[in-house]
Amino acid sequence: MVLRKAGAAAGAAAVVAVGFTAVVVLGTYAASGTPRQASNHLALSGKTVPAEYRSTIERWGVLCAEISPPMLAAQLYQESGFDPRAKSPAKAYGMAQFLEGTWATYGTDGNGDGKRDIWDPSDAIASAATYDCALAKDVSKVPGDRQANMLAAYNAGPYAVIKNGGVPPYRETQGYVKNIQALARNFTAPAVGSSISLSRQAAGAIYYAQTKLGTDYLWGGEGLPSQNGRFDCSGLTRAAFESVGITLPRVANDQWNAGPHPSRDQLSPGDLVFFASDPEDPRSIHHVGIYVGGGYMIDAPHTGAKIRYDTIDQREYYGATRVTADGAEALPVRGDDGSITAGQGPAKS
Repeated sequence: MVLRKAGAAAGAAAVVAVGFTAVVVLGTYAASGTPRQASNHLALSGKTVPAEYRSTIERWGVLCAEISPPMLAAQLYQESGFDPRAKSPAKAYGMAQFLEGTWATYGTDGNGDGKRDIWDPSDAIASAATYDCALAKDVSKVPGDRQANMLAAYNAGPYAVIKNGGVPPYRETQGYVKNIQALARNFTAPAVGSSISLSRQAAGAIYYAQTKLGTDYLWGGEGLPSQNGRFDCSGLTRAAFESVGITLPRVANDQWNAGPHPSRDQLSPGDLVFFASDPEDPRSIHHVGIYVGGGYMIDAPHTGAKIRYDTIDQREYYGATRVTADGAEALPVRGDDGSITAGQGPAKS
C-alpha cells in the first residue's frame, strides 16, 4: 500500500494413481476460493498471519464496516510481508508502509504505551485500520461496493473516487482493488461446514510434476536448460502451475498465500503442502510439495535426492494451499533483496 501514502515410495504409487484419477475427474470444477462477503466479521484462516500479530489484526480489523481482519491482513502482507522493519525507496516505513506525512495525521497508539511509533507493529496495524476507515468515511456517499471504494481511495485518493462515482478507471487502481479483495479471500477462514472448490488446474500441475519424477534436485533450480532441467522444491511447484497458466512466486513461503487454506482432512490432489520450522509463523516456511492423494506428495526434497513421492506426515508439516488463479495473481512481487516491488503505487491525495 504505501500506507501509503500521502493523502517426501514405491508404496505410494497405487495411492497416487487413485488420487490422480480423482483429480482428473474433479478438476473440471473452477476454483473460486472463499466467497467474498461484505462483512467485517470474517475470521482469519489459521496460520496465515504470524501468531504474534494475529490478535492485534483481529482487534483492529473490525474498526469499521468496510474492513475485516482478513482484508487488513491482506493489506499488511502486500505492504511488507508482516515485516515491522520494512523500508521502501519511497521512504515509507514499518509494517504498514506509512509515509511520515501521513503518519503524522493517522498514526495511532495501538498498544496504549503513550507513543505513536511508526516501527511498532501494534501501532502500525492500528494506524492502517484507522487510515482505511478514514478513507471509507471520505467516500461513504459514493454508490457501489463500499469496501471497493475505500480501497480505491487508498490507492488513488478519495477525490478520484468521488469524481468518478466509484472505483476510477485507472488500471493500477482497479488492479489494486481486485488484488486486495482476492488476497483477503486467501486469508479468510472457510465458514463452518463449507468446502473449498478444487482448482481446475490441479490435474495439469500434478501431471507436470509426475513427468519430472527421478530428476535430480538443484538448489535454486527452476528447470532451465542451463540447469539441466533440475529443480528445487519451490522451483518445481512454480513450474508445475506455470504449465497450466498460473504464475506463482519463486519461494515457498510466498507461495503459501496463493489461495485459500484447506484443513488436513480437506486435502485434495493438487493442493500445495508446506513445511515450516515454526508452527505459528508462515515466514518460517522452508519446503513445499504438490499433494497427490493418500497422504503423499511429489516434491524435490534436498541436495543429493531426486524428485520423488514423499509422505506429508512429517514433523514440520505446516498446512496447505489450494492455488487459485486470482489468489496467485494478487500476491505481491518481491525483489532479490526481499523488498516488495509491486502493488505499492502511492495514493494521489
